[in-house]
Amino acid sequence: MTKTTSTVPVHRLALRVHEIAQLFNSMDPTPFLNKDLDPQANEYIESWASTHPLNSRLQLTIHLELWPEDGDPTSLLTEAIHNHFIYQAERTRRKLRQVLKQGRISMAIGLIFVSICLIAADYIGDLGPNAGYRVARESLTIVGWVAMWRPLQIFLYDWWPILRKIRLYLKLGSAHVQVVQGK
Repeated sequence: MTKTTSTVPVHRLALRVHEIAQLFNSMDPTPFLNKDLDPQANEYIESWASTHPLNSRLQLTIHLELWPEDGDPTSLLTEAIHNHFIYQAERTRRKLRQVLKQGRISMAIGLIFVSICLIAADYIGDLGPNAGYRVARESLTIVGWVAMWRPLQIFLYDWWPILRKIRLYLKLGSAHVQVVQGK
């Protein structure tokens, strides 16, 4: 059963700024069309949104003290904020692909290494019951399995926080943006 929009919780964030320029990175040559929110504004919005479930709806209300002379900036700010977070989702998706690629390479290296270690441990074990052989056999077995730690960490733990961040950015990239005049 799917939730209707009336049963999905709406979480609202009110941002109060003096002028539009406060929201954007001053180093971005085209701040209103492309991708760069001010790092502090980005961190504030992202931090707020991360405290809410991903299945909720997000609404940003920007209280703008200095209203632009050329009219209502709602569509301009909506597009800029959406573009920024969709771009962040794309960047994070690329990072996820890199992490998973690193995991596959690490897994291949780890499997080869653990195989060599286990074969060598088995060979050493066949040399006799001497304590030195047993220590060498156990050491190779442990070293081989320790080599699998990093690939397992990637595939068990490292990828899902990145995926959650992608979902958060996509949610912010479709958030309802409202601009109101005044404090």
